Amino acid sequence: MSLEAVVEVIVLVLEGLGVVTMTIGFVIAGYFALRALVHRRGGRAAFHLVRTMVGSAILLGLEILVAADLIRTVMNPSLEEAVVLGIIVIIRTLLSFSIQIEIDGVLPWKRALLTNGGKLLAETIENERGDSQQPDAGQARPA
Repeated sequence: MSLEAVVEVIVLVLEGLGVVTMTIGFVIAGYFALRALVHRRGGRAAFHLVRTMVGSAILLGLEILVAADLIRTVMNPSLEEAVVLGIIVIIRTLLSFSIQIEIDGVLPWKRALLTNGGKLLAETIENERGDSQQPDAGQARPA
């Protein structure tokens, strides 16, 4: 098997992985949205979960697809391939940028002024733990 054939298989696997990543992200987002609705957190919470999780899955899938395109271009370097890669990367970068703005609701350079990623992750985990450990209606809540 030639090096080009091996690289083409790797590129196809990465492209498939990108599609699978997005698909699994959609399924997981649906599960968590249904879970939010079942736990009566409301449609707004379910919508926010779906929006955030689907956007994140698309972003991750796009990153994997860009990696596949980079590998393909490195193996077949030509001016035409480089231009096509540049256009693809620009389109996917703009798409990723706009999805990130939709998820966060704020421009990336202003996001750092509001909160950081670690704080956001900790709050999300705390919210999920809090929802699964809520006391029953008959139990008193600690003060």
